[in-house]
Amino acid sequence: MAGLTVEHRTNPLGVDAARPRFGWRTVSAVRGRRQTAYRVLVATSPDRLAGDRADVWDSGRVTSPDSVAVPYAGPALRPSTCYHWTVTVWDEHDRAVPAAPPAHFETGLLSTDGTTGWDGARWITMAGKQPNSAGAPLLRHETSLKHGQVVQARLYVSALGVYDAYVNGHRVAVPHGDGTTLELLAPGWTNYDSTVNYLTYDVTDLVAGRPRLTLAAVLGNGWYNGRISENSAYRSATGNRLALKAKLLIRYADGSRQTVVTAPGDTWRATDTGPHRADDLYDGQTYDARKELPGWTENGFEDSAWAGVEEHDHTTKFPETKLVACPADSARLVPEWDRTPHSVTVCTGVTDQDGSPGGKGRVVVDASRTVTDPTEAATATVTLHPGDTAVIDLGQNMVGVPRYTVRGPAGAEVTFRPGEMLNDDSAGADGPVGSVYRANLRSAQATSRYVLKGDPDGETHQDSLTFYGFRYLSVTATDTVTLTGLTGRVATSALRDIGTVTTDDPQVNQLISNVRWGQRGNYLWVPTDCPQRDERCGWTGDTQLFSNTGLYNTDAVAFLSHFQDTLIDSQRGYGADGAQFTWIAPGARYNEPVPASGWADCGVVVPWTVWQMSGDTTIIDRSWTAMTTYLDWIRARTGDTYAGQGAVFGDWLAFQVTSTQLISDVYYGHSARLMADMARATGRTAEARDYDELFTRIKSAFVAKYLSTEGGTLTVRSSLGDPPPWTPGDDAGKPEDNSQTALLWALKLGLYDTEAQRRQLVTLLADNIRNDAAHQAAHPDSTRVTYAGNTLSVGFLGVNVIAPVLTDEGRADLAYALLHQNAMPSWLYSVDNGATTVWERWNSYSVEDGFGPVDMNSFNHYSYGAIMEWMYEGMAGIAKDPRHPGFRHFFLRPHLDPTGRIRHVAASHLSPYGQIVSEWTAKDGRLTYLAVVPANSTATLRLPTAGPDTVREGRSPLARAEGVEYLGFADGTASYRLPSGRYEVTSVLA
Repeated sequence: MAGLTVEHRTNPLGVDAARPRFGWRTVSAVRGRRQTAYRVLVATSPDRLAGDRADVWDSGRVTSPDSVAVPYAGPALRPSTCYHWTVTVWDEHDRAVPAAPPAHFETGLLSTDGTTGWDGARWITMAGKQPNSAGAPLLRHETSLKHGQVVQARLYVSALGVYDAYVNGHRVAVPHGDGTTLELLAPGWTNYDSTVNYLTYDVTDLVAGRPRLTLAAVLGNGWYNGRISENSAYRSATGNRLALKAKLLIRYADGSRQTVVTAPGDTWRATDTGPHRADDLYDGQTYDARKELPGWTENGFEDSAWAGVEEHDHTTKFPETKLVACPADSARLVPEWDRTPHSVTVCTGVTDQDGSPGGKGRVVVDASRTVTDPTEAATATVTLHPGDTAVIDLGQNMVGVPRYTVRGPAGAEVTFRPGEMLNDDSAGADGPVGSVYRANLRSAQATSRYVLKGDPDGETHQDSLTFYGFRYLSVTATDTVTLTGLTGRVATSALRDIGTVTTDDPQVNQLISNVRWGQRGNYLWVPTDCPQRDERCGWTGDTQLFSNTGLYNTDAVAFLSHFQDTLIDSQRGYGADGAQFTWIAPGARYNEPVPASGWADCGVVVPWTVWQMSGDTTIIDRSWTAMTTYLDWIRARTGDTYAGQGAVFGDWLAFQVTSTQLISDVYYGHSARLMADMARATGRTAEARDYDELFTRIKSAFVAKYLSTEGGTLTVRSSLGDPPPWTPGDDAGKPEDNSQTALLWALKLGLYDTEAQRRQLVTLLADNIRNDAAHQAAHPDSTRVTYAGNTLSVGFLGVNVIAPVLTDEGRADLAYALLHQNAMPSWLYSVDNGATTVWERWNSYSVEDGFGPVDMNSFNHYSYGAIMEWMYEGMAGIAKDPRHPGFRHFFLRPHLDPTGRIRHVAASHLSPYGQIVSEWTAKDGRLTYLAVVPANSTATLRLPTAGPDTVREGRSPLARAEGVEYLGFADGTASYRLPSGRYEVTSVLA
């Protein structure tokens, strides 16, 4: 037994679910191993799990194969209590598998009103401090501990803003691997007018053995007080005062307890005279080491000159606000992904302004202080003089903060300006060749400033109240300083990779890496669009179209489920009529109550995708009212036209424009069909029939409106309607018939009447993609005439559909042709241009045209990385079965590369049941295939072959292997039903 989880997390602290969900995996190399029954035991200590001594809950033997989201059904759990649990399962022979080693979970305060369980803790703020005045608030409280042995200490803490918490002089850390790491920007981002998260920490080691206790915190603006909060209900025009709420619960060996809580008055002290002089998520952080207050987080510090604290008015303004335990992993610094410099270039000035195309010149490089060898650069020492600029390349576009050690005189200021690209002499460059490009940050200053205190041994620093998206750093100093040990500290909420895909094609592997790094950077508390400019919001269109890829790559079930809760909050508070899911969540800086199909449908797509990937229907039940409210709202707006509500963004950034109304109509149908699926899965039979009927009517309306057979030729009239009303560069273009995205969605949803029409749609799509001379001659007014064959013209709402639809329609050859294309627009175009993350635009940069429009040009934007969903499901062949969510049954259906460019693919995914493996090698007319099907699951294998007799495991036909069921041979594919186990298979290819 392995992989024991509670609420989809391992040994979590601060669980607020009344009936937490248990999960586990059976690990066995035995073919056909499956679970027939289970027994869950929950106890107050590990030793009570032995025998029949479980003193909290014994499920008894339950005849069931279930091992995902098994609900607790014992007596009410107590708050702030650690529970230990294990599970025993019985296999297909009714033999008990040895019980799993005990796991544990700990409840939080089991309340949401902000009062119950908080023991009088209040929101406190520094007395007399005005919003946006200089200096971050430092808060501290010191008290005596009771006499006795401390056996447990738990800190429950939240902030209006963000916090760095300290106990007895130590920054509070969280477990990570075999050690600990620091969080960044806790407690994360929510709609503060409706929900605030708190986090729970085990601080026993920081409290035990000490006679006194000091609890302290630094508060930063975070998402609560800054431009990112504009238009949000909680945002004041004059700024918001920051606040802390905390409870430290200490348990002693004699059974007694002691609590320390935030409270107004003079027992808590505060100042803003410390080193954190300014902080903003967009603009960066200023830290003046001369103003450090040594020992202020420790016992015995003299704080009598500090101000007192007073109660914050948040509860008065928003009395219905919930204070809830964060149900997902926080954003943390992940040491194993940190980056060291690949090169360090020291520049002493600018030259050749008159001779350069843009008139900006090029930097003058000091070769004696420049290091280009990555091995040497990783540990290089750099000396900077006033007027110098060091350009540091970390080799990877990433999200987090720089860490460094600097030596120099007191008062010297070192400034770090991060960026994603270097300037060249092309159009759009904002500086001399070789300098760091920052125009795409728009109004974000994104600057880290450090003022030295003059320590001769050096001063080490990393920002903690902001974050940056960067590959490059431009470093300057006001006095001579020496810089060493620079590291890019990576921050993410995507903490555990659970899926991999690799090939023998280096370019495709780089694309895969780009997708993964884009997800790491943009899964930061919420799934954001970009990490660098003055945006960094939870755009819902990006979230939904990437969610399947995201869940294949990382353990993100809790993360996306938490985002869905936030999106429902946003729907109620900021959605049109309190019904449409919003463009972004949380907050409202860029949100408007305007119809936005494809973005609003995130509130339906994410629950469906999480359920499909995890097998857990909880998110459906929690979202049902919100989802039906949304669908009912569309129906009320459009009535018997069965049209969507409108799509302000259309197929965002597509090179071939599809009418926004068609986009809206197909997404209405898409959501209706997903709703029918989810209704059936949760026993809502009548609702399932209603949504099936709704989809049928939407389909009929679509066919009648958009499918034309005039002149005996089928046309999808995707030109009917308007282009997006706004697009970067203010040139949305003119909608065209038979656009790639329109054809794809018609095929995906079956929006046609006959099989003949389906075949014609496939032909139209293939012609559009191939875009040969005949197609261009027949469509001289199409935007396609300006691009090469086998290129993409889809935007955000077509990118995750194109390769899967092509493969489902028997045109995997075109999917591979698109994958291998490196002419713009294509996935590999950015790879060829040095990208290390996925770009926002197909043409974010090109040698011919330079940098894309600065008003919308992120070089770290994961949306187009949704191709990786197909890499798992189509290329490697690990595909979920929608009828058996969570990979209880799944498909193994690899599609070989007909171009022969890729001859080897290896993929794995840690499903709720265990590790799935699909690996193939095609060489010299033979296929070698490795598959692993986890215990307690089954798979249908569909393998390309010249004939089933050539498909062999060892020397024997696979059809005769133990437990394998041969299902037939058709269209060059042999099909088998596989029980769990490992399979090494060979076959002859046609």
